[in-house]
Amino acid sequence: MKIALVGYGKMGKIIGEIAEKRGHEIVAKLNETPTLSNLNHPDVVIEFSNPEVAFTNIKFCLENQIPVVCGTTGWLQQKPAVEAIAITHQTAFLYGSNFSLGVNLFFALNEQLSNLMKNFSEYSVQLEEIHHTHKKDAPSGTAITLAEEIIKNDQRFSGWKLDETQGDQLGIFAIREDEVPGTHSVFYKSEVDEIEIKHTAFNRNGFALGAVVAAEWILGRKGNFTMKDVLFGTK
Repeated sequence: MKIALVGYGKMGKIIGEIAEKRGHEIVAKLNETPTLSNLNHPDVVIEFSNPEVAFTNIKFCLENQIPVVCGTTGWLQQKPAVEAIAITHQTAFLYGSNFSLGVNLFFALNEQLSNLMKNFSEYSVQLEEIHHTHKKDAPSGTAITLAEEIIKNDQRFSGWKLDETQGDQLGIFAIREDEVPGTHSVFYKSEVDEIEIKHTAFNRNGFALGAVVAAEWILGRKGNFTMKDVLFGTK
């Protein structure tokens, strides 16, 4: 498979190394705006750039019927427009706030736990995410995914906010520390006890491998997908 990497920072380099080990060819390594010439005719694009340019990058690729796997966070207000473009141009788009197998199992666990806890109002809910100081968006896309699942299941909440949970706004603490790949925690606390689920990443390799696996899976498909589709066969 021929892969173009749009966004060739730390994650892009690890993705490239893993893809080549899995027998794929990296035909482009871009930090500039993609064009038909500099993409070099890929089978799929893996996009890990910056929130400011992600929409433009993805839109161009999809309009030229190049499937896109995207791990850039912080631009999701434009995601519905991207999904519409994928449908209109009969190609494929897969967004993941986190491509790690462990994190996606954590998402499934969070979904089940929030469904169990929704009727126990004596427990307050709080999220926390810790990332490296270079991360540009806060809260993380992974934390937002966790929060949205809780909001969907728990009628006490209508949205999320940075900081502490207040009223109908589910709180997310976003902490930045040197060289932390990513730690996410969900807390349910009452006057007598606390339930916590937590995922800690040791390095970026799990994220990168998941992105390559997603690119392998999306080839030949049409529509909009998530890692749940890749890992659990929901579509």
